[in-house]
Amino acid sequence: MGQDERLLAIVRELAGELKPGAPELASYGLHHHLERDFGLDSLSRVELFARVERELGVQLGEDAFAAETPAELLALAGAALAEREQGAAAPEDAPSLGGAFAAAPPSLATLTVVLDWHVRHQGGRVHIHLLDEAGRDDAVSYARLSAAARAVAAGLLAQGAAPGSRVALMLPTGLDFFAVFYGALYAGCVPVPLYPPARPAQLEEHLRRVAAILANSGARWLVTDPRARVFASALSARCPALDGILTVGELNAYGAAPSLPRRQGSDLAFLQYTSGSTGEPKGVMLSHANLLANLRAMQEAARATPDDVFVSWLPLYHDMGLIGAGLGSMVIGFTLVLMSPLAFLARPVRWLQAISRYRGTLSAAPNFAYEICAGKLANEALSGLDLSSWRMACNGAEAVSPQTLERFAARLAPYGLRREALSPVYGLAEASVGLAFPPSGRGPRIDHVARRALADDGVAEPAPAAGAGVQAVPGCGHALPGHALRIVDAAGLALPERRVGRVQFCGPSACAGYFDNPAATAKLFDGAWLNTGDLGYLADGELFITGREKDIIIRGGHNIHPQELEEAVGRIAGVRAGNVVVFAATDEGAGTERLVVLAEVRVRDEAARGAIRRQVEALAVDLTGLPADDVVLAPPGTVLKTSSGKLRRAACRAAYEQGTLLRRARSARRQAATVAGAAALVRVRAALRRALGTLWPCWAWAVFVLCVPLVWCLIALGPTLRLRRYAARTGARLALAAAGLPAHVEGLEWLPANGPVVVVANHASYVDGLLLCAVLPARFGYVAKRELLNGALSALPLRRLGAAFVERFDAARGAQDSAALEARLAAGDALVFFPEGTFGEAPGLLPFHMGAFLAAARTGSPVLPVTLGGTRALLPGERRWPRFARLSVTIHPPLFPSGTDWRSALALRDAARAVMLARVGEPDASAR
Repeated sequence: MGQDERLLAIVRELAGELKPGAPELASYGLHHHLERDFGLDSLSRVELFARVERELGVQLGEDAFAAETPAELLALAGAALAEREQGAAAPEDAPSLGGAFAAAPPSLATLTVVLDWHVRHQGGRVHIHLLDEAGRDDAVSYARLSAAARAVAAGLLAQGAAPGSRVALMLPTGLDFFAVFYGALYAGCVPVPLYPPARPAQLEEHLRRVAAILANSGARWLVTDPRARVFASALSARCPALDGILTVGELNAYGAAPSLPRRQGSDLAFLQYTSGSTGEPKGVMLSHANLLANLRAMQEAARATPDDVFVSWLPLYHDMGLIGAGLGSMVIGFTLVLMSPLAFLARPVRWLQAISRYRGTLSAAPNFAYEICAGKLANEALSGLDLSSWRMACNGAEAVSPQTLERFAARLAPYGLRREALSPVYGLAEASVGLAFPPSGRGPRIDHVARRALADDGVAEPAPAAGAGVQAVPGCGHALPGHALRIVDAAGLALPERRVGRVQFCGPSACAGYFDNPAATAKLFDGAWLNTGDLGYLADGELFITGREKDIIIRGGHNIHPQELEEAVGRIAGVRAGNVVVFAATDEGAGTERLVVLAEVRVRDEAARGAIRRQVEALAVDLTGLPADDVVLAPPGTVLKTSSGKLRRAACRAAYEQGTLLRRARSARRQAATVAGAAALVRVRAALRRALGTLWPCWAWAVFVLCVPLVWCLIALGPTLRLRRYAARTGARLALAAAGLPAHVEGLEWLPANGPVVVVANHASYVDGLLLCAVLPARFGYVAKRELLNGALSALPLRRLGAAFVERFDAARGAQDSAALEARLAAGDALVFFPEGTFGEAPGLLPFHMGAFLAAARTGSPVLPVTLGGTRALLPGERRWPRFARLSVTIHPPLFPSGTDWRSALALRDAARAVMLARVGEPDASAR
């Protein structure tokens, strides 16, 4: 018996004494929790340590009390044994006993720190088994991955990569993808995964979408396969920030980097672009802290340990494949068996064969993959499979079909699959990936509800499963630990259980918003809650999804959710399952929406097509209570889908209304010619924009260079404070007007003519002070950081304008400065604060310091919130080269303190923050 088995036996024996007859103890392993799973409290651990020391012959130290799992205790025991036998060996370098896998501690704050930890402790352990189409296994250890990633990081740094630079990668599944992803992180950059084109017929649309993502993300480099450079070069015309197109081989030519930048958990880790079908791309901003919080929450919900084996064919540009499988294997420490999505699509049985061969315990896929395996695989292909190790089969990323769950379970039960392993889950990129999981080993929960009550009244009324007019809705589980779900109506009010409404969530893995897209970010947030875009209800705290908010069809006063009809039509003989779309088309004459069913079929015989059409029409009446207005039977390849296989209902609707739905796709050569012509036109337009983009900043700088010295002298020589402030205000107004930057101002009526007042404004740019100076009356003074007194050019005008200075780093001096501010307010002064204290390039309202609000509360002064717009776009971050933007200033009604204590100041802060968040169009960065 190895040391790991001996220690686990000790733990199980003690736990069995505390919980006699508990059957689950036998299934708990090295990575289950000592307290939560085995039930060992602090006093029980004293006894446990005594038994471990006696049985294993080691002396445990005080750090043993911090061990949360038998595996961590085993590592400590191994370190103690090695130290006793070898003397100088450090605990972190000690070998594991019995070959036990180690889990990275939860205190690690970034993905690269987690990788480095694995390299130090178990560098030779296989992290990923990469399978090719022939099933050959390329084993990638932690050490090998780290070396490959560090080589890429050296290449990026040699190219001039700065912290925060975006690096796009368009690579197939393989070591190169992970090397570039982690290499970008090592270099302090932000990776942007893109999907490669699936087939030549998609070339034009693919380039259009990729170009939009590159432009939105501001990626400096695109790292891709050498074969893709032919068409990828056309992207540079549409993406002005793109400095070059690189290959992994080119990046590997620089050797090792002398040093790598350090990143924090709050830093942006990568941009996950949602696979939406229309409109501008939306890059979900995910920090290291978001990802680690989500993965650790899923680990707890799925009871995952490093002993698990995750088998995946999911694309690495998609959140479920990259985060759930790829990053999850790194953070949790389980082994990842990975194959290409194309390998699965070519022969779906390869997925099941890999689970059988590697004794996979975890895997995930969209519903269509389970449907393929349930109905398309021959008995000969399944021969010899053993799926008894598969304990959690996650079904997510698209609508989950109860019928598919049952067919899959029944089809594979003879091969060892347990129905209890099937686990419908729910998640979205804005929550990192996962949001709701069912209890591990429970199996699917199907809620049967009255279809008409659900569609017309929004009530999930329980109904007998075998009754007429019943709809089956699968449960997706409860919110992950540390997260919360709620259902709200159109007005944003929370709904009770079994009432259908908009699904919202909050938690530590919630993203900060969409990159460089304040309008979409504003729609995403509802205060502290984020909108999922889905409709559903809660029952016993479990989430049940009924459809997408934007996909709902309103016809004749009925609310129609398309998913159930699509699935039913897909089961008609001759119809291609998974290639059916139900959508609403505008009917301006009738003042309502037309119900359209689009289904792909292979049959050409008119009689057979007529029979299919009649069956579709009958199903529409049965399931929606209304006939379909149009049934379109189309050839294969007509239904539009996203890169991850989701139906693009809005795009299908647009093509239907424009009359282009059944238009044959042009050849790849014609598409390439169109792309080349469009690229040339884009280059011409880009050249004109660059010329204008260069001339305007030059003009703006010329204006400021001419104005600043004159205004500086007027402030320095002005005889009175009033005249000096008027000079500053007039100079700021003239400079903005001459530069073509007039501000739209609202709420001037809220400015008091006299008396003390505290103005608090959001801080997004160096232009903020100039803009406020131009808008506010001359009686307002500004509160500035004391470091500005160290600059000769800034110290004199600030002093002459009566600015107040506060110390940020010396607590005692800061308290004195706060007292001075209160004295000025008590004397009737009006002061302007930037309570965030600083600003960054990324959008988001940072946490507020309390100084302004404490001063207002203690002096009884009103607080006047002011929201500035456009300054971050004009001059973001530390940049010195402006970009034209439209500026706005919104002055909100005053807030009055309810008292003079700390609670009153907190209330002022929260009220001011709420007002500004509602207007600023940026996320709440304090929740990051």
